[in-house]
Amino acid sequence: MICNYCVMDETASNILFDENGVCNFCRDFNFNTESVYFDDDSSKNAKFEQLISKIKITGRGKKYDCIIGVSGGVDSSWVLVEAIKQGLRPLAVHMDNGWNSELAQNNIANLITTLGVDLYTYVIDWEEYRSLMQSFFESDVVDVELLYDNAMLKVNYMLANKYNVKYILSGMNQSTEGIRMPENWNWFKYDKRQIKSIGRKFNNVKTNSFPSIGTFDYCYYRFIKKIEWLPFLDFIKFEKEEALKILEKEFGFKRYPYKHYESVFTRFYQGYLLPNKFKIDKRKLHLSSLIVTNQMTRSDAINTLSNIPYPSPVDLETDIEYFLKKMNWTNMQLNEYLNRSPKAHTLYKSEFKLWKLIFDNSNRGVLYNKLKRAFKK
Repeated sequence: MICNYCVMDETASNILFDENGVCNFCRDFNFNTESVYFDDDSSKNAKFEQLISKIKITGRGKKYDCIIGVSGGVDSSWVLVEAIKQGLRPLAVHMDNGWNSELAQNNIANLITTLGVDLYTYVIDWEEYRSLMQSFFESDVVDVELLYDNAMLKVNYMLANKYNVKYILSGMNQSTEGIRMPENWNWFKYDKRQIKSIGRKFNNVKTNSFPSIGTFDYCYYRFIKKIEWLPFLDFIKFEKEEALKILEKEFGFKRYPYKHYESVFTRFYQGYLLPNKFKIDKRKLHLSSLIVTNQMTRSDAINTLSNIPYPSPVDLETDIEYFLKKMNWTNMQLNEYLNRSPKAHTLYKSEFKLWKLIFDNSNRGVLYNKLKRAFKK
């Protein structure tokens, strides 16, 4: 069954439909998120001006006043453009995990050069990273991207701490990501314990250089160092297509066929591995976000989903060949992986219960507020 308003369906394990056939993801957006995205201009502008003022005040006398992670995608690129427009002094941070596309690298280079921004690129040790990826593939869990996402969080917090910067400006936003992620489509992103555990269990990987972050690390950065991770685009009017046109015209930006396809692995993971092994098509999530924010019609989204999640079959074959070479796999190994049954992240050691104990809404009145009071100036 598919939602009558967006394009989410029963591949999301926790989906529920009301009497009108509208899913809980749409209803959750209306209840929790609509006020953020559809906030009136005067209110949004006032909040934005207040935020910019806070960033500039806390950044006085420092080399940078904020950190901005850049991937080469539209969201993070637009954060950088808007930050410079507002007179901020960001350090742009890029994570190189060995899977960068040439297109993404060119997009980043054009932005950095044109805007005159300092760029810090963190290059992850490829052999260690490949061994961790291999371990995650052997574990058969859904969220192989936990590795990149966790490392990205750690490096951004680490650099904010190094330069005594209090704000990390993120490209996460309700405009293109307003529909929340289904429970079975990814995993908790601060799970350093699971990364280390799966690495040791399957390939005895020693994470000597891999930058990882866990629950207590997050508490240190958030409550002791008082570093805030902010969804910067939620403070402004952000329309994806309008932003893309400006990026193309002023910065030579080249767009991607689908969200997050600036990474070769993310493209292969979302466009081939997830649909074939886990029966998950993340385009449904991203397109539904555009539907509920009136940036796309449902009929256009359904038409998009009728096509394969790749620019073309030829591009898919090229990426399969690249993936096999990069991971030192054979076609037989890839088929064996795709044919094995998925396994739950909960089968492996994790920090998820600890995180929920501290940050879950039902506990926030006790543990979360205690932490805030304990480290309040």
